[in-house]
Amino acid sequence: MVKGGLLKDDADWSKLGVKEGQKLMMMGTADEIVKAPEKGPIFAEDMPEEELVIHVGHSAGLFNLGNTCYMNSTVQCLHSVPELKSALIKYPRPVRSNEVDQTSHLLTVATRDLFNDLDKNVKPVAPMRFLTELRKKYPQFAQLHNGVYMQQDAEECWTQLIYTLSQSLKSPSSSEDPDAVKRLFGIDLVSRVHCPESGEESTEAESVYSLKCHISQEVNHLHEGLKHGLKSELEKASPSLGRSSLYLKDSRINDLPRYLTIQFVRFFWKRESNQKAKILRKVDYPLELDVYDFCSDDLRKRLEVPRRILRDEEGKKLGLKTSDKNSGSTDNDVKMAEAEASSNRSGNSSKSESVEDAPEKEKALTGIYDLVAVLTHKGRSADSGHYVAWVKQENGKWIQFDDDNPIPQREDDITRLSGGGDWHMAYICMYKARVVPM
Repeated sequence: MVKGGLLKDDADWSKLGVKEGQKLMMMGTADEIVKAPEKGPIFAEDMPEEELVIHVGHSAGLFNLGNTCYMNSTVQCLHSVPELKSALIKYPRPVRSNEVDQTSHLLTVATRDLFNDLDKNVKPVAPMRFLTELRKKYPQFAQLHNGVYMQQDAEECWTQLIYTLSQSLKSPSSSEDPDAVKRLFGIDLVSRVHCPESGEESTEAESVYSLKCHISQEVNHLHEGLKHGLKSELEKASPSLGRSSLYLKDSRINDLPRYLTIQFVRFFWKRESNQKAKILRKVDYPLELDVYDFCSDDLRKRLEVPRRILRDEEGKKLGLKTSDKNSGSTDNDVKMAEAEASSNRSGNSSKSESVEDAPEKEKALTGIYDLVAVLTHKGRSADSGHYVAWVKQENGKWIQFDDDNPIPQREDDITRLSGGGDWHMAYICMYKARVVPM
């Protein structure tokens, strides 16, 4: 109150003649005295390990047991696949396949138990049993130099572990997923093999667990490297010529996995130095990858409807009119990818709850993938240096798993791992399929 009058919110103070040191009367109602909370604050160090895992938003790191960063980074990347964890929880099945030998069985059990330990702990885990079983199954990982275990190639560890799990997790039951690892990581290729000299031509089909990004002077982006990787030359006997001849092999993707693994072919054998050398060239890779251009005509037809549904969903998020045309054209795919990028930048999830809740068999692949893990290498040689895993968590945040030290990272930092110097550079990228309900 000023001069006996109630002061309003929009009063002009310059016209009130308030002098310095003048006392003003304040009137109002007292707030209720704040009550002490019924439950006191809970500190992170007092939480049970299971609750702390949820609180920090990521699982535990792994102790380096002596040049085992190649193994730790591989495990952290594969541990981020919930469907693989689900398949491992069900292992061993009541009826075990005769194809699974004892060393494969023990390595699979050790993988299951290690994944479980990572989920239950925040403090670093020592993967001693897993390492022991890995070296029993694959003795090359037990190589010694001057009495010290040698650094190994993470891609080789990844490939061998996936192969072992693909054999042991096969289900003889028709009611369950008969080949879980193949569905999660397997890529079916169809290839045209042509001999320019004789004109002979044939078609080949094969299944692989990763695509190769070949690196040359012309390759600046993952897309270009994949294009090179799907073309190759081979020398074999020509029936019509009666001698060896050069054949050209042009491959296309005929079936896609839930998780697409891409290896950057950065290491090659250098004869003059008799060791693996590293290609340091910078090769950019996207957070969102569209593999439609690399698919066979048959697969492109199968992708048309799911891609249209995804395009319409993203259009609705951005307030665009949906298209009724059933098209898988590049122009539309580019527009859809741009819409998705914009949607992601605005903080929206790329999948609706209805997609996540839909039964597995009712989800359809679109040929669009989102980056969820990067395995990097720092150093000049495959047999030295340091491997690190960069993994996207379920909450959307990225964590750098540098052995026993998990470090939060920004998404912008992930695309800077493209090479060109002595910093960490992408060696393996894992992408998760963007799916739609059918």
